[in-house]
Amino acid sequence: MSTHRSLRRAVVWIAVGLALPWLAPAARAEKPVKLGFVYIMSGPFATYGEFAKQGAQLAIDEINRAGGILGRKVEGYFEDSTGKPDVAIRAIRKLVYQKGVDCVIGLDSSGVAKSVVPAMKELRTPLIITHAATPDVTGSVCNRYTFRVSVNINQNCKAGALVAAKSKAKVWATVGPDYAFGYQSWEYFRKYLKELRPDVTFLPDDQVAFAPIKTTDFSPYITKIMKAKPEGVFISLWGGNLIDFVRQARDLGFFDGRFDVLMSLGGATEVLYALKDRMPEGVWVGTRYWFLANDSTRNRAFVDAYRERYGQYPSYNAHGAYGAVYTYKAAVEKAGSTGKEAVVGALEGLSVELPVGRITLRPGDHQALTPATWGRTARDPAYPIPILNPVRVFPADQVTPPVDETGCNLAR
Repeated sequence: MSTHRSLRRAVVWIAVGLALPWLAPAARAEKPVKLGFVYIMSGPFATYGEFAKQGAQLAIDEINRAGGILGRKVEGYFEDSTGKPDVAIRAIRKLVYQKGVDCVIGLDSSGVAKSVVPAMKELRTPLIITHAATPDVTGSVCNRYTFRVSVNINQNCKAGALVAAKSKAKVWATVGPDYAFGYQSWEYFRKYLKELRPDVTFLPDDQVAFAPIKTTDFSPYITKIMKAKPEGVFISLWGGNLIDFVRQARDLGFFDGRFDVLMSLGGATEVLYALKDRMPEGVWVGTRYWFLANDSTRNRAFVDAYRERYGQYPSYNAHGAYGAVYTYKAAVEKAGSTGKEAVVGALEGLSVELPVGRITLRPGDHQALTPATWGRTARDPAYPIPILNPVRVFPADQVTPPVDETGCNLAR
């Protein structure tokens, strides 16, 4: 009897062993693709995280309805960076080690991004940045795991300088946040505008203004600039800081026409929804995506789907997260795998059609070659927020510096 039982057991195990190769693909197909998202989800900049989460979730749901990625369902996990580097790094480690995500997407602050990016080499996980704009993450601290699908400071400021070059203003000042983003924005704006208009000058450091990120009373900075009497002012404040600044500056007569004003991120719909009629007309503003700038079928479908679901027009942060999910999907399909090294290789040089237009992730520094958009604020009764009219869309080749000027060395 024992011999017969042994034979039966052997037959069963052989049958199971023969079945395993056939079962394995099905088991793998059932394993979800996991994407981790890290944005500012609390505090004065939380609206940016909220819009990003909405854009990401819309993309995930669309992809899942269409069959997922390589036939696998996509799941999203969201963490709050609070705008602090140490919190963001802990959040990413949690996503990678505890949740087992295949890719990390997000980051709002340039200071956060510059601290986080070096850790991706240790985590060996692709990071797709959708908002933080410091050129350093695709420059001095770049690495093979880090990519950016959105416009960076260089591109946005070059576009801003092209706008400013047509202004009559010859003496410029700035108001910006007192950290890397503000200082780098002013540095690159001056650089590019001087190249375009050698006749312009810039007020010295003691006559420009950089406000701490926790500032709520901007009146000292507003009056400082007004007393300096520049002919043009370049503003790189963003989010809650920009909203507070505009409200207070308007009350103090800052926008009464005594100088030209450019706001590098004033075209964010988060800002426009918050300000509505308080946003002055006729001010040139930049944005990394504008929902009316591209009349493609792809963009119209995104705007309609987003508005139907959330009751608002999508911001550039919503677009960034949405576009990053589709960029990751395209990379996986190109690689035929969700293996992290394979996806990194597929992302390099990847070209994908997004609502903003076609972008290409440049192999030399992983910065997206993407159009930059500026426009002049205007009222239109057809929209609940100020729109941009006219709109100027600058092709990537007009605003993106060559790789050899970025300081990026992916072999590091």
